[in-house]
Amino acid sequence: MTTSKDPAKPVGAVMVVGGGIGGMQASLDLAESGFFVYLVDDSPTIGGVMSQLDKTFPTNDCAMCIMSPKLVGTGSHRNIRVITHAEVREITGPPGSFEAAVVHRPRYIRADKCTGCGECAKHCPVTAIDSYNEGMSKRTAVYIRYPQAIPKVFLIDRDTCIGCGLCERACLAGAVDYGDKESVEKISVGSVILAPGFEVFAAERRPEFGYGVFPNVMTSIEFERILSATGPHRSHLLRPSDGAIPERIAFIQCVGSRDVKCGNDYCSSVCCMYAVKEAIIAKEHVPFVKPTIFNMDIRAHGKGFDAYYERAKTDYDVRFIRSMVSKVREKQATGNLIVTFLNEEGNASEEEFDLVVLSLGMTSSQSVRDMAARLGVNLNRFGFCETETFTPLATSREGIYVCGAFQSPKDIPETVAQASGAAAAAAEMIASARGTLSIKKEYPPESEVKPGEEVRIGVFVCHCGINIGGVVNVPAVREYASTLPNVIHADENLYTCSQDTQEKIKNAIKEHRLNRVIVASCSPRTHEPMFRETIRDAGINKFLFEMANIRDQCSWVHMRRKPEATAKAKQLVRMAVANARLNSPLGETPVSVVQRGLVIGGGVAGMTAALRLAEQGFEVYLVEKEERLGGNLLHLHYTIDGGDVKAFLADLIDGVSRHSSIHVLLNSLVVDFSGVRGNFATGVMTAPAMIYQKIQHGITILATGAQEERPEGYLYGEDPRVLTQLELEDRLYKTGNEAAGLREVVMIQCVGSRNEKHPSCSRTCCATAVKNALKLKKINPAMNIRILYRDIRTFGFLETYYTQARREGIVFVRYDPEESPEIRKEGETLMISFEDKILKERMTLKPDLIVLSSASIPRENKELANLLKAQRTAEGFFLEAHMKLRPVDLASDGIYVAGSAHAPKLISESISQAYAAAARACTILSKDNLMVGGIVAVVDGERCAACLTCVRVCPYEVPVVNVRGEAEIDIIQCKGCGTCAAECPARAIDLMHFTTGQLEAKVGALVGG
Repeated sequence: MTTSKDPAKPVGAVMVVGGGIGGMQASLDLAESGFFVYLVDDSPTIGGVMSQLDKTFPTNDCAMCIMSPKLVGTGSHRNIRVITHAEVREITGPPGSFEAAVVHRPRYIRADKCTGCGECAKHCPVTAIDSYNEGMSKRTAVYIRYPQAIPKVFLIDRDTCIGCGLCERACLAGAVDYGDKESVEKISVGSVILAPGFEVFAAERRPEFGYGVFPNVMTSIEFERILSATGPHRSHLLRPSDGAIPERIAFIQCVGSRDVKCGNDYCSSVCCMYAVKEAIIAKEHVPFVKPTIFNMDIRAHGKGFDAYYERAKTDYDVRFIRSMVSKVREKQATGNLIVTFLNEEGNASEEEFDLVVLSLGMTSSQSVRDMAARLGVNLNRFGFCETETFTPLATSREGIYVCGAFQSPKDIPETVAQASGAAAAAAEMIASARGTLSIKKEYPPESEVKPGEEVRIGVFVCHCGINIGGVVNVPAVREYASTLPNVIHADENLYTCSQDTQEKIKNAIKEHRLNRVIVASCSPRTHEPMFRETIRDAGINKFLFEMANIRDQCSWVHMRRKPEATAKAKQLVRMAVANARLNSPLGETPVSVVQRGLVIGGGVAGMTAALRLAEQGFEVYLVEKEERLGGNLLHLHYTIDGGDVKAFLADLIDGVSRHSSIHVLLNSLVVDFSGVRGNFATGVMTAPAMIYQKIQHGITILATGAQEERPEGYLYGEDPRVLTQLELEDRLYKTGNEAAGLREVVMIQCVGSRNEKHPSCSRTCCATAVKNALKLKKINPAMNIRILYRDIRTFGFLETYYTQARREGIVFVRYDPEESPEIRKEGETLMISFEDKILKERMTLKPDLIVLSSASIPRENKELANLLKAQRTAEGFFLEAHMKLRPVDLASDGIYVAGSAHAPKLISESISQAYAAAARACTILSKDNLMVGGIVAVVDGERCAACLTCVRVCPYEVPVVNVRGEAEIDIIQCKGCGTCAAECPARAIDLMHFTTGQLEAKVGALVGG
């Protein structure tokens, strides 16, 4: 591809290094925003560590299932070139016009010829250790990393290959090339994103746990493979030594994390939750399993994580022991393991287990460190990418950005959001080159399906690993489907969402002349768009597709009743076939995109999102209900690492206020909202003159923020010596010297959080308490400071400040919610009593100051949510479309969320998510037109009585009664919710694709057998 080398003319391409979930998300966002992407991964396939996981927390979704749409989308996207088994050797040139030298390592199989048929592997006589299954199974010398791999191109491992030539003779495509050599390719790109991920800690470095010596001590990633349907035991929970089912399983936390001795005195952020998940999944596999998790703290600081943790205790009987394990030894006669630990009473204890799982932390691999050195990118002392609080996506080298676990240890939703954010940063630099290298997709001609033409249905039943196949008899369902009327072809697949199965579906459509397709698998919410795209690529109208959800609606809810689940799956398929017979091709209408954004909320997230959109060339309206910009940052003064919040805020406000493409509306409220993605209309009222204006825009970003809750109890509001963390920070900033006279300060964590009213963790409170405690210690090193906590949740690199606080003499005392601290006054003396679990006695102190870490709650947003039809959690935060796949998208297309309106966040996290929301918005704003229509409501004018029922019930206020006295529904505005069709007393309205006839056919198939 020819590209410009003139720095004044940036190159409209981006190189993404690393093909895990972060790299794929960044690539897809860039490709959908008008840029060409080179996705480079050193592995033979993309997918990263997520491809090895069995399930994901806290939804227990199959990891491969939810990742497959990303895999397929990345592998098949016209504007993404996937380059695997390669590394970036160097990057030269100025930002905007880099030249990357990419080294292609030999794979000895030609990618342009390999069909992925696997004949080479079938004939290979050599066996080797399978690293994908963590050495617990074997593979041949010619192999593919995992069944759903992208690209589906085999590789010869020359270290184990004996050169017998059998694979070469078996390959009909002539793809085997023993003479393949390393080559270097020079590629011009405008910017670069580093997303190389992480590697797990080497468990051998903690010899006291016996890994590599005792066969029944295994790592967390090995346990994931044991649980997986594509693992060494096909998801059967068996221990390594004797293949027996383990009953007692111990999980040991913080192996390679929070460990000063091994140099990893940071928290890996995800280990607590993946251990909880693994314990739950093990319990689902084998109900009599008794999991025990040895932990220092349970760090369930993410959205919905605390509820998941509580479910593990109450619904799955997972036992949590707060202790550091000192050693593990083996009973040679049985292979069982004796775990030695200090119990909560401070006494040495021992327990026997059948299996021990080590929860390994995240580390930065040596190869990644070497790459950073070659590219001139600075690392922190732990080997992760060095970034700053206010620029969390920027590396030390201009034009090169970072996301995911390489930036800091993090979970999948944070990685996906940060990847979108990095895409926005990378695109901003080369915004003027948007569209210069991208390729427009061309579809084949659509096959005409005429009324009365023979209905030819193809049914594809998915095993979904063991999510379906472990409960439902999939072969029986496939065989049953083949007997149903009009079913011409029925097939079953391990993962129907994999790219090779998409090709199988396309080939089946052509071979059997199918004109309807049904996939019996998981949720249409995540996978229907991908399958519709597949059949459209095969020349079929995408609305001739139907899904039968035999996972969420069947195998998951009936996992203990397998025969009944199989019978129900057959019913669901029968209903889908009855419905598909009546499916008809539907058309869509192109609608011009209003290339303008609306951001609601003028805090750090809202201002950042607005500025990022404006810097990419889009006009933005920024609506803030208060009289000034700033949000929560108006009440913050310094970050835990010493960052100057006031200076940062001043620069941000100045950048927003001066930008010619940003219109700031203060003292303003959204009062009405209508339209569809790409074409919204929002009414805004501005005080004090109460001026109303209608804004046309293509996307909406919600950044309404959160606030510190006013505490209840603890004498707050009754005694000025009891205050919140925000109030303390403000006091320290304004009158810091006054704190020098304090001799005793007590901080209480989780005030208003992790209770019935607010079940979730407020995420930032522990770090804020540590930050303010260190500030107090700096003012007066002799001050006695105690922090009363339930779990200290200083995740990631925040752990280093927790360590520093303890070294400086700040005392941390744990309490249980049933024994919360008690505050009282005796005369003018402030008293606090609490149970000290180390000293085993109740202590009473007379502090000068009591500081409450109060809950973070969303700002009032109910009315706004109702206007936008935006879903919220029970606590009032905006609910994302999918926790893992779409963490900044709302269910309504074209509406995004950023910052603390989504969940409590640190400043750096709000900035990252604001970038992410801007990136997601640009996937719409960068287009001239979007297709609308298809599944919309239509009115039979002859039956309409103009009763106004549809006008009253439509949540989007779309129907009107026209001059002919008939209801009329604008297909551009219609959301396809079907409310009007359900309510119409004359049955004059039908929802296309869900017509009355189709629903009756479905019900008839259910009750009629």
